[in-house]
Formats: sequence, C-alpha cells, structure tokens
Amino acid sequence: MDYENVLLHAEAPVGTITINRPDKLNALNARVMAELSQAAQDMDKDDNVRVVVITGAGEKAFVAGADIGELAKMQPVSGRDDSAFGQAVLFELEKLSKPVIAAINGYALGGGCELALACDIRIASEKAKIGLPEVGLGILPGYGGTQRLGRIVGMGLAMELVLCGDPIGAAEAHRIGLVNKVVAPAELAAAAREMAEKLATRGPIALRLAKQAVQKSFDLDLKTGCEMESSYFGLLASTADMKEGMTAFLEKRKPSYKGQ
Repeated sequence: MDYENVLLHAEAPVGTITINRPDKLNALNARVMAELSQAAQDMDKDDNVRVVVITGAGEKAFVAGADIGELAKMQPVSGRDDSAFGQAVLFELEKLSKPVIAAINGYALGGGCELALACDIRIASEKAKIGLPEVGLGILPGYGGTQRLGRIVGMGLAMELVLCGDPIGAAEAHRIGLVNKVVAPAELAAAAREMAEKLATRGPIALRLAKQAVQKSFDLDLKTGCEMESSYFGLLASTADMKEGMTAFLEKRKPSYKGQ
C-alpha cells in the first residue's frame, strides 16, 4: 500500500506509526483506517521491531475523532458496515503479537479515544483531552469504545463518560486509570520510547503470551484463565529464551533474547 495518511518509522527495537493528517487534526476516515490496518501488519512482520508506538502528527491532536464529513453521509447499512470495519482494524491492532503504546499528544476524541483504548499502554501529554463525545452528535461510539472503556475504568465511570460525552484532561484520565502515565508535552516522545525500549528488553515470546493471557482474562472465568496461564507457563519453559533469561539472571548479566 502507498501510504498517504500514515507515517511508518522503524528504529530497532521500536516501530512508530504516526497518523499524519495534522490539518484535519488527524481525523479518521476509511482511507486512514485501511492504512492503519496495513501499517499494523507491516510492523508485526518486521522482526527488528519488538514494540510499536502509535501517535499523531502535529502538536494539537493524537486523533481528534472520525471525519464528520464522512459520518454525515452514512445510512443505516453503510453505518453498520463502517463501524464493523473500524472495529476489525482495532481488533487487528489489539491482537498484534507485540506490545502497542499510544503516545497521546493532544485531542483523543471519539475514534481517537477508541484507537488509544485498543493499545496496551497509554502515555499522555499533560495537554491531552480524551473522551467519547458521540452522543452529542446523535450517535454512539462505533469502534469498540462502549466495550473497551468499561473494561479499563469500570462500568460506572464508563457510563458517565459515554453518556455525558464530555472530554477529560490527562490528569483525570490518569486518576481513573484510563492512561498509565502523564508527562510534559516535550517529554512525550522520549517517555514513549523509554517505555518501548524497556519492554523490548523482555523476552519477546513471553511478552506475546503474557499480553494474550491478560487480554483473554476478561473473557474467561478465573479457573479457566488460570489453566490457560499454566499452559502458557509450561510452553515458555520449552523456549531457548527461558533458558537464556534464567542463565543471564544467575550470571548477573543482561539477557540476549532471540525470540526462540
């Protein structure tokens, strides 16, 4: 795919996907979502990339929402299809075999909030504004926001944020657990990179299975989830990475993981 609205940059061990429509506050449309899907696949296939960071171009917005011009034209069937397509793209992103960090540099509203919710870790600039304002337009979040938000902040807060539709600041988002960390705007890129590099020092197979275990825990009862955890634990015991990690610890050195 020829990218028009997305920038890809790989500097091992970190790959960065930047939504690049700053004149439109990085608003999502069908083309952007298709490019985001391809970008996620490209990053997942790149063996030099162990962690992916997603951010928005410019200083104002991570993603300020969906393209209202497109939304205004939707009909019942096209609306359902557009929602299903957006959900599929974010599921694809969520299921990447590598950790994904959202570096929220400004407005993360509507689809932008939903994009951030599909990431594993969220780091926000102090200037960030985050929310799901769709009810004010006579619609509801359509890219998984009504489903993911409650899993992160709890039902009561999710109800308030979705039904009121008011955005919240970075400090409040951090207080309720919507974002993991808040930093000064000038420090955001470095903070995301620091977190990504930290994750990249961990065993890649262990990261992948640990991510899957946490994600699946919300769909399983405790006993079934623990059985899954035991299976993954045993599977990791068969890897060269496990042996390298244990040996490095005993020898008091940094491990050199190969993803094997």
